[in-house]
Amino acid sequence: MKRPVPWYREPTPRQWKAMAAAWIGYLLDGFDFVLITLVLTEIADAFHLDTATAASLISGAFITRWLGGAVLGAMGDRYGRKPAMITSILLYSLGTFACGFAWDYTSLFVARLVIGLGMAGEYSASVTYVLESWPARLRNRASGFLISGYAGGSVLAAELYGWVVPHWGWRWMFWIGVLPVLVALWVRRSLPEAGAWQAEIGSAATGTRPERPNPFRPLFTGRLRSWCNAALTAAASGALFCVFTPAGEGYVPWLSVLAALCLIAFAVQLGGRQGWLRYVALMATVFCAFLYSWPLQALLPTYLKTDLGYTAEQVTDVMFHAGFGTMAGCWLAGFVGDRLGTRRAYACTLLASLAFVFPVFAVRNSLVGLGVLLFGLLALSQGISGILPKYIAGHFPTATRAASLGFVYNVGALGGAVAPVLGARLAEGMSLGRALAVLTFGLTLLVIILVGGDVPRRLARLVDRDAPDDHLAPAAGGSGPQQAEGASAGSV
Repeated sequence: MKRPVPWYREPTPRQWKAMAAAWIGYLLDGFDFVLITLVLTEIADAFHLDTATAASLISGAFITRWLGGAVLGAMGDRYGRKPAMITSILLYSLGTFACGFAWDYTSLFVARLVIGLGMAGEYSASVTYVLESWPARLRNRASGFLISGYAGGSVLAAELYGWVVPHWGWRWMFWIGVLPVLVALWVRRSLPEAGAWQAEIGSAATGTRPERPNPFRPLFTGRLRSWCNAALTAAASGALFCVFTPAGEGYVPWLSVLAALCLIAFAVQLGGRQGWLRYVALMATVFCAFLYSWPLQALLPTYLKTDLGYTAEQVTDVMFHAGFGTMAGCWLAGFVGDRLGTRRAYACTLLASLAFVFPVFAVRNSLVGLGVLLFGLLALSQGISGILPKYIAGHFPTATRAASLGFVYNVGALGGAVAPVLGARLAEGMSLGRALAVLTFGLTLLVIILVGGDVPRRLARLVDRDAPDDHLAPAAGGSGPQQAEGASAGSV
């Protein structure tokens, strides 16, 4: 009897190469993005900022993510996943490098806006690239392996923090961020295009297929609509900027409503009559996912240094356990997702994470104990985000996947902009540790209901009864390496 092929031999060398290239890019993406959380207290001291104002610097990168995700995602749908990956890497690398030259709060905030544009494009391009390159049966694993690169970047940043900042200062942490440019150049030369995109869209250039997709076509079907959508873009960007900076003080609730209405208007147009409710529901789900995860991600170093009085070296040790816990959780999520199904794995793992939330913030005098508990919490709560790309991408077909994923995910990612400010505000009436515990526990429960109850897909079927369960699910009969390598790679 022929022995079954081990799972790690199902992807071809070309598919493993695609994973490696995307993983390295995402590792450096994570490195660049978490730098601000590690040096937030040093920046606050240098620019004389209070905790809430300093936390808004974390929010800055989220303000432009919706735009970067949509634009670079559309670029990936029309011209290929690889060019979009390269452009996004260049953007966030140069934005991080510019942070090191900031002379005040405003200049640093502007550089963070550039980082947000690039990071959003990196997410949509890398995720669609890997998911469309790997065998359909292993796509949860592919998603988990890819997102673990972000956690690896956070571990790398934490290790460098303890060595660089005490000797050279916080600016050097950002200057190191120019390194991803080298990765972008390597990607340009050596990376093959995603198999599913090449088979379904890329051959349009030869004239054997319809013209390449333009996901933004619904936004520009006439002069009046074009002008209205340009005004919506300006209004949304301006409102978000004012919400997360002192410029909007006193008008935050009204500006937040304005931004939300503008973004929902885009979702309605992009989704059309049959898809708009799916877009809005997924945006809300991702928003809540960021609200439960980002208070802890963004403010953990601040909590360690202020509430617990840890030194830079001790913060490095704790952040290593936290980052490695998230990385291990991403790997675990991939295997569990392929075995139980994406949605069930997501809900069950989050439910298990609740047991760790309050114990993490009860530990005060044991560095080892805190590290172990954080490892467990982040492996189960943050690590499950490794299959969030698979969960979202499965709602969309190949022709519009990168733009749809980029828009939906990065609009929802505004929860990450709200989270650190919300945590800092809540901490004004209680300890920061208690505020983080309350936010994490309550909002995790909400995400369990949304994902476990399949709320986005149930709502989508109210307006489109024929909506497929999962565009990225394996075709009947399985998925081997040959199937995923070429035209049938996506079974989408």
